[in-house]
This record gives sequence, structure tokens and C-alpha cells, in this order.
Amino acid sequence: MTDVHVYYRVASADTAGLRPKILAMQAELASRYGVSTALKRRPEEKDGQQTWMESYFAVPEGFLAALSHASEQWQLPVIGERHVEIFVDIPECA
Repeated sequence: MTDVHVYYRVASADTAGLRPKILAMQAELASRYGVSTALKRRPEEKDGQQTWMESYFAVPEGFLAALSHASEQWQLPVIGERHVEIFVDIPECA
């Protein structure tokens, strides 16, 4: 299975309005692609910014394009780029 994690920085002042927006985007993607999602952040703040991470579990092929399109469509107010990391399950040894 393939999981996708996206991390980025946001202004601490924007977080109250950003959280429901991201959760709505994730709900839409979950409904459309059958993925499970999570939204987390680092516990510390620095220079008025927080680091957030969206996670998408067991994503189907082509999901990255849909995720990129969704983040553009929802116009998320992130600072800098959204960094995408892809992880796959480790197969059992034979």
C-alpha cells in the first residue's frame, strides 16, 4: 500500500480558518478516492508559523494528481511549498 504525507508551513494567525478548510478538502478526497486521512502539526511554533502535515493512507494510482488539483482548487494559504513524501509498505521477507 502507498501512503502520502504532505507537510508545509502556515501562519499561526491563519490556523483557525485553515483547519476546517483542509478537513473539508480531505473529506472530499476520502469520499472520492476511498482513502483514510489525518491532519497533524508539530507541537512547537516558530516565528509565528506552524508546520502542518496531511496524511492520506492506501491511496490509489493517480491520487497525487488529484491531491495537487484539490490543493490548488481550495487555495490553501500555505507559506512556501507543499512538500510531498510517499511511503510504501515493507514486504515480508520470503
